[in-house]
Amino acid sequence: MGTKKNGPSLRVLLQKNMIMALLMGFASGLPLLLTSRTLQAWMTDENVSLTTIGFFSLAGLPYTLKFLWAPIFDRFTLPFLGRRRGWIFICQLGLAVSLAALALSQPKQDLWFVAFISIVISFFSASQDSVVDAYRRETLADNELGIGSSYYVYGYRAAMWISGGLALMLADRLSWTTVYLLMAACMAVTMVTTWMADEPKLSAKTPKTLGEAVIAPLKEFFGRREAWLILAFILLYKVGDTMAGAIATPFYLKIGFSKTEVGVIVKTFGFFSSLGGLFIGGLLILKMGIERSLIFFGILQALSTAGYAMLAIVGSSVLALTWVIAFEDLTGGMGTAAFTAYMAAQTDKRFTATQYALLTSLMGVPRVVLSSFSGWMAESMGWVPFFTFCTLIAAPGLLIALYMNGNLDFVAARAISRRRKGA
Repeated sequence: MGTKKNGPSLRVLLQKNMIMALLMGFASGLPLLLTSRTLQAWMTDENVSLTTIGFFSLAGLPYTLKFLWAPIFDRFTLPFLGRRRGWIFICQLGLAVSLAALALSQPKQDLWFVAFISIVISFFSASQDSVVDAYRRETLADNELGIGSSYYVYGYRAAMWISGGLALMLADRLSWTTVYLLMAACMAVTMVTTWMADEPKLSAKTPKTLGEAVIAPLKEFFGRREAWLILAFILLYKVGDTMAGAIATPFYLKIGFSKTEVGVIVKTFGFFSSLGGLFIGGLLILKMGIERSLIFFGILQALSTAGYAMLAIVGSSVLALTWVIAFEDLTGGMGTAAFTAYMAAQTDKRFTATQYALLTSLMGVPRVVLSSFSGWMAESMGWVPFFTFCTLIAAPGLLIALYMNGNLDFVAARAISRRRKGA
């Protein structure tokens, strides 16, 4: 990948910037499921139709459009907490308030309001992601980026367990309103983390005008020979398992599992499986290199999606669910480790928020746009054909990975070279 072979020493693991990467990951991961899978469970309890639940994925459109307003975060500095922390703090405040508003609504009676407030939550969440990604990139040295990204993903997954697994288990004992108010309180606590964080040093080469913040990062990225290939790969690499996962919670509930079983097995056991996948993935990347890892992990991800089709045939077997979730989250964690490392290598430090937002916006297209049809497709096709389709649609991303095999090191080396020149 063109990085130094000598990694950071063990004492780096406990440095403040690493701990902040972990805590910032938690803040970024908390809102995601509260407008997707956890909200789907609430809507399923309220007897909202599966087609409507599927189209609610469109509430996540801000995740795919965040590159449009990300230049604001590169250009402007708020009068408190600094260029990065100030924006993160504002986003977290907006998230806490809007989650509380969602908690006080009822999906069946207030469907349009729930849709609106879900979009507001997604807007603040996507904006927070843009600034947190920039913050992490700017506070970590090149040889710390891999470990720091792992810390971030660990925090992200821990938050997803709280807003997914724990929320579902609590929903079997408390009202959904109480559960969402608790999640809003957790979001408010993350503001303390932002207050305590160190502000990255402002580079002299950062954009001086909004026009420069918009045009320069796009010009730099699309001036690369491999730009469109990179974008196509990011768009398609995880499309199959993303479409399957978008409708997974209603699938589990409709084939007979309780919310507690989903919370314990899918969210809790799956959480630890994904952490194991991240660890194993990181080790394999060191051994195999990123280009071979992306291909190998991509094949495993496709096979894990096929496990959903098997579960649809078997039915509500706790043992079968455990094996499917273990394999799916293990391989998903491995794929995430390689995918995150790959995207990080493509950003220029002068325009971190904008370029990272562009790449992660494309990554979000399958989750938001394509996944919005998942409910309709599952109702029309049936569970087994639908999950078979999700398995097969992983092929285009794998073909691009195969085509780039042998070229990814070159691509990443060029990106790192550009980044060092611009630092």
